Formats: sequence, C-alpha cells, structure tokens
Amino acid sequence: MDWDDLRIFLAVARAESLSGAGRGLKLDAATVGRRIARLEETLGAKLFVKSPQGYALSEAGDRLLPHAERAEQAFAGAEEELSGIAGQLSGQLRIGAPDGCANYLLPQVCARISDANPGLEIQVVALPRVFNLSKREADMAIAVSRPTAGRLTVQKLTDYHLSLAAHRDYLSKSPSIGTKADLRAHRMIGYIPDMIFDKELDYFAETEAEVVGLASNSASVQMHMIQAGAGIGIVHDFAIPFAPGVVRVLADEVRLERSFWLIRHADDRRSERLTRFAEALGQGLRDEVVRLEREAAQSGLAPP
Repeated sequence: MDWDDLRIFLAVARAESLSGAGRGLKLDAATVGRRIARLEETLGAKLFVKSPQGYALSEAGDRLLPHAERAEQAFAGAEEELSGIAGQLSGQLRIGAPDGCANYLLPQVCARISDANPGLEIQVVALPRVFNLSKREADMAIAVSRPTAGRLTVQKLTDYHLSLAAHRDYLSKSPSIGTKADLRAHRMIGYIPDMIFDKELDYFAETEAEVVGLASNSASVQMHMIQAGAGIGIVHDFAIPFAPGVVRVLADEVRLERSFWLIRHADDRRSERLTRFAEALGQGLRDEVVRLEREAAQSGLAPP
C-alpha cells in the first residue's frame, strides 16, 4: 500500500462518488475505480458499498479511514517542513465562509496574508451554508454559530454588529421612521425564511416588521437591494463602508451582536502551517471588523 492509493481512497470517501473524486484528483472516473479495485485487492477487503446514492464506506473502509487521514497529515507535515521559505506559508489553503464575511472582510485580510507569504495560494469559497470539513470541502471554515457535534476544533474569532439600514434616496421619499413600529409602513429586505441555514441569521425577531417584501439567501444581495433604494434591511456594520449612501436606521433601538467562529478538523490541530494561518486570519479579521465598524459609525445615521 502506498500514499497515492490512500489519497484516492480518501477522495472517494469524501466525494462519495468516483466522478466527484476524479474531478478533485484530475483523473477520470474509470481510473479512480481501477485504483480503488487495486487497493481492495491488495488489502483483501471491500472498502466501499455502492448504492444508487453513491459510494459509502464499508466496515473495512471505516476502519481504514482514520489511518489514511493520519497518513495525509504526515505527508502534509513533511511538505510544510521542506517547502517553507524563511518562515513563510506556502501551498494551497481553502477557506469556507458565509458570504457576508467572504465579500466584505476576507478580500482585504487574505490580500495582506498573501503579501506576507508570496508562495501561499488562498481560495475563498463563499456559500450560504455550513461547510463539511470531514469531506474536506475546505481546510477550515468560518461560521456564525458554534458547532456542537463532529470531530472539530472551534475558536472564537471576533464579535461583530448588525444594524437596520437603508439608502438615503429611499428614506427621502418614504414615511419617516421614529420607532420600530414605523417599520410596518416600509418594504423590508431580508433572508428567505425557509433558506435560513443558521438560527443566528434570523434577524427579524429583533424588529416589529411584519413582512419581508424582498428576500435573498445572500447577505451581499440584500445589501445590493438596499443600496438600490429598494427598502430597509438588517446589514453587517462592516459592510456599510462599501455601500455609499447607505446609512443606519434606529441605531439606538436595533443593533445586533453576533460572532464569527473558526472551525477546523480535529486532526489538523497538529499542523503548524494551518495553525499559523489560522492565527493570521483571526487577527486580520478582528482588526478589519474594528476598522470598518468605526467607519460605519462615522458615516452617520438616518434622520429620525
């Protein structure tokens, strides 16, 4: 048995299909299938059970999985040791993040990390859902709530704030807003109720608004709707500096606090490379939230 066989085994276990594993490995599905069959013959055990839903690990595959993951960590550690240049990070790292963080925070933070580590390739995957680190969809993920299950390590990154906001053009032609009750006369912008993937994103319990008139599963799309003068919504304070003309509304009555959490696979805690990157990412996010929220506070409020 060699590492290349285990690498293919891990890819199929995570993708649960030959074609999905092949895309990640840049191999055709037939080649992946032959390599798995060869590994099964070498071990004298079936590693997968094929069904209409895909390839699921057999009992023998379940037993092999932790050993393959440890081998993966060992090879990654050797690569880190040999490829580092004067303490710099290198190679490819993928971060999963909710789209608000991915759109308004990570571009600046990752740019600074890249400047300090020219050999590092950072990939940001922005999806409005929770990432599956066990399937290695990402090396680490940022979430808006702390997970309570799975073989994970979790670190709080930073608190952040959200406020009601609207564009000045919308406010100039709409009924005035002095209390939360006045929001009932306005078009509200928010999440699609049945597509809210985390309870921390259910913001409208904090207001007296009754109906969301425009909705999206994306925080950045909601901000674009607000910037277009379509209505009022709850937005990240750190996003307001990117939206000229958007101002906070009822800031003394509606201001939410949430947190970002960094999630890593438990086996990755031994990786110095991932730990160093996580430290740089965390510090960068904390600094950027403080800077942008300060700018948002200085940009002014809607008149009562």
